[in-house]
Amino acid sequence: MDLQFTPEHERFRQQLRAWLAANLERPWIEEQRDPKNDENRLFEIRRCWQARLNDAGYLGMDWPREWGGRGATAVEKAIYTEETYRADSPPIPNVLGISLLGPALIHHGSEELRRRFIPKMLSAEEIWCQGFSEPDAGSDLAALRTRAEPDGQDFRISGQKVWTTFGPWSDWIFVLARTDANDRHGGITFFLVPLHQQGVDVRGIKQLSGESEFGEVFFDGALAKREHIVGKIGEGWRIAMTVLSYERGALSLAYPAQYDGYLSDLVAGCRERGILARADVREKIARLLVDNEVMRANGLRNLAVIASGTKPGPEASIEKLYWSEYAKRLADTALDLLGPQAMLTVRAPHARPDMDWAYEAQWCRAGTIYAGSSEIQRNILSKRVLQLPEAR
Repeated sequence: MDLQFTPEHERFRQQLRAWLAANLERPWIEEQRDPKNDENRLFEIRRCWQARLNDAGYLGMDWPREWGGRGATAVEKAIYTEETYRADSPPIPNVLGISLLGPALIHHGSEELRRRFIPKMLSAEEIWCQGFSEPDAGSDLAALRTRAEPDGQDFRISGQKVWTTFGPWSDWIFVLARTDANDRHGGITFFLVPLHQQGVDVRGIKQLSGESEFGEVFFDGALAKREHIVGKIGEGWRIAMTVLSYERGALSLAYPAQYDGYLSDLVAGCRERGILARADVREKIARLLVDNEVMRANGLRNLAVIASGTKPGPEASIEKLYWSEYAKRLADTALDLLGPQAMLTVRAPHARPDMDWAYEAQWCRAGTIYAGSSEIQRNILSKRVLQLPEAR
């Protein structure tokens, strides 16, 4: 297993860094701190940034060129993600469409679906959201109850989806809906559904941070055309699980790069408070630094597996479990060491200029729930990696 980057990889990294330096006007945290930027304005900044990335050929990195990609390797894709995190560039608004739906269309969709949806997905002309989680089917996604019933050649969808990222700004949603009530996993189908139609109600959810990034979507007989099904009827679960496994590889290096910056800010804050020389403070920071390097090493291992052409397995759950639990430890340590000032949100008077620790402390809790909760990840590892018997 080779964990080293080749000279070609390093050249790509330097080219990307130069492009980011020339095209990124302000770090994302500065855009968030600007009082002129409300939620709608921030979303448009993200949309414009995505269009610029697409024009430069940096989206759909590992997709075939005929579908807007550049035929890059998994390693180059991971480097791209790492460097954009490190540069604190605006997150693209179509992240779920490009990371999940795009691969689903390329691997399982028809040529008609690819031609219709991929170009506007990459350019951010059409924004996509994800219709997976439900009020009673989040961590246990296979328990979903949203149903799709035949209506002539097409289907009518009824049910509710929740925690729909960017739902209030989206044009389309990719939906897992039940087409067979008697088959837990094989009775789920992958639909593409327009949100701007009768029978769809999208409502924003006010979060603890004051934002409404999430939404909930109610379907009451919404039209889902048969021609907009990805794969075959009943293949939705298999398609969703496949693309989720591959996407984790792209993030193998991203989180350690992001936490490098967080740790630097934490060290600077402790130095400002005059507590960096304390042995207990240095021990806490050292533990976080070591844990971040462990995460980076595990990410390189996962990336090497993917780069070798091996299909990602349940070991990917280690990565999801590790970074999400680490984020909580990091944020809690920062709040403990930096004192009351760290509790101020980014736009509050006298807030810290380097990092919005209050927001991070709130948001990191969600990381242990979405994309499979920590409890689910531990169950996967115990059964599929360690081969332990199920608890009775």
